Amino acid sequence: MSATTRRLTTAQALVGFLSAQYTERDGVRHRLIAGTWGIFGHGNVAGIGQALVEYADVMPYHQGRNEQSMVHAAVGHARQLNRLSAQAVTTSIGPGATNLVTGAALATINRLPVLLLPGDYFASHAPDPLLQQLEHPTEADVSVNDTLRPVSRYFDRITRPEALIPSALNAMRVLTDPAETGAVTLALPQDVQAEAYDWPEEFFAERVWRVRRPAPDPVELAEAVAAIRAAERPLIVAGGGVHHSEAEEALRALVDATGIPVASTQAGKGSLRYDHPADLGGIGHTGTAVSDELARTADLVIGVGTRYTDFTTASGTLFQNPRVRFLNLNITGFDAHKLAARTLVCDARAGLEKLTEALAGHRVGGSYEAEYRAGKERWDQVVESAYGAEDENAVPTQTQVLGALDAVVGDDDVVINAAGSLPGDLHKLWRSRSPRQYHLEYGYSCMGYEIPAALGVQQAAPGTPVWALVGDGTYLMMPTEIVTAVQEGLPVNVVLIQNHGYASIGGLSEETGGERFGTAYRYRAADGTFTGAPLPVDLAANAASLGMDVLRAKTVRELREALATARASDRPTCVYVETDTATPTAPPAEAWWDVPVAEVASREAAVEARERYDRQVAGRRHHL
Repeated sequence: MSATTRRLTTAQALVGFLSAQYTERDGVRHRLIAGTWGIFGHGNVAGIGQALVEYADVMPYHQGRNEQSMVHAAVGHARQLNRLSAQAVTTSIGPGATNLVTGAALATINRLPVLLLPGDYFASHAPDPLLQQLEHPTEADVSVNDTLRPVSRYFDRITRPEALIPSALNAMRVLTDPAETGAVTLALPQDVQAEAYDWPEEFFAERVWRVRRPAPDPVELAEAVAAIRAAERPLIVAGGGVHHSEAEEALRALVDATGIPVASTQAGKGSLRYDHPADLGGIGHTGTAVSDELARTADLVIGVGTRYTDFTTASGTLFQNPRVRFLNLNITGFDAHKLAARTLVCDARAGLEKLTEALAGHRVGGSYEAEYRAGKERWDQVVESAYGAEDENAVPTQTQVLGALDAVVGDDDVVINAAGSLPGDLHKLWRSRSPRQYHLEYGYSCMGYEIPAALGVQQAAPGTPVWALVGDGTYLMMPTEIVTAVQEGLPVNVVLIQNHGYASIGGLSEETGGERFGTAYRYRAADGTFTGAPLPVDLAANAASLGMDVLRAKTVRELREALATARASDRPTCVYVETDTATPTAPPAEAWWDVPVAEVASREAAVEARERYDRQVAGRRHHL
């Protein structure tokens, strides 16, 4: 042990350690753990809670209302800062800890860093069984925190004070590794949290974790360049890795030099500004017509920082050219090898810069450029049609809500969404003006994400107008952090769209033979189905009761005025609007999504849906 030590509890040592951790990339330093969210109970109040009081001058504390929401807020913060800064979340044992699981899964699936610090049983087992302790008959070391193992990128239970030292270092290593990051869990037995130990002073020294930009392997780079030069119809698919690497300018330089068009995933949208002639918008099931048309005929698909989910590949049916091949630039080998691709395992910015340099003088054919530019112009007209309203005194459709917001936001506003019917409309229609404007959580598509994530984004980017777009379904799941926004003076804007149910799943249910069963928020009719009158639920009044300023808009004109008022406000503000659901204005899906349909059924709707399903699934390809 070092000659110089500091006697602290384990919880105090952990908070002191976290306050001295930093990241650095490209010479810019960030606080690694920028603050700690917490709800206190008997599993953490006397340990981590007391330590946060002890270190209040160096570790900001944020009071949450729901444990899952706190993780969402931390994820929003990390994404806004390109994974260079994170937040911690502390909870008690029992339900407080298990409420973390959904948020942890979201963080890990989206490759976004968050540090979870749930309380745990007594390591000594002296007072077992504790309040809220899970008793396992054959494994005494199991607790409810073990539910976090499969959704964490790193997990440890700190059963002795000295065990914290290597575990805390490993936790920071994973949080700052762009190829490994996600949720990190340090489960903290409550007796160990309060136990004192003589900690070496070196543990509390300022430590800088440099976020690497690994360069491409020269052989892989040469093969990638050869593949691009040989392609006649190349297409770039930009994923979230472009943003995480801050590679937007590098991507634009490559596109300007070569003319290769760019389609984007939900996470990658905004990699090019919407008015760049090579930006084709979203790709896949929720993509634009021009993106999906080019994807079907592409002979080389260049994935940059994408995981290729089923929405992107249209469940394996999108890329139909018999000669299509894939080239994947990704910082993780796991993702780079998908679709039997040629790989370029490296940082997105470093790889794109090297490709641009090595492709000097190369450009796609003029007819190909003319083709995709004409397709982009046609789609721009579709967007204008969906956004426009002939009668400004009419009840707006959902796409007209987006059009009104598009007319009000500035280039640096952040628009947040995650679930329901909005992601499809946004991916097709939204015109991203800056790299961080479009904030869609679609790796986990978690209802309830939007409002707490808006808090995290607002904390990461003070002064930036932040919009959480929510339907009534997702609002009802998790509105509680409105109270936190009011308490902390975070002027987030919530656009609350009332359409009386699960609009997205209702449409999917109808398409797959489910006949919209259980998807409407309505009274039961005489036959027992939920097809009666809409429920008399006043969500605007609910938001007001939680402390928000609320603006009700009934027409397109009123909506635009309300949005402008909200943007100018320095208070948390809700714009409430009931939409016209009878007038379809959203463009239809341009590609398929595989949701299995009942193979046998007595009802005609399901039989017909199965026939459609069999026709679509026949087009699935395995890329080898």
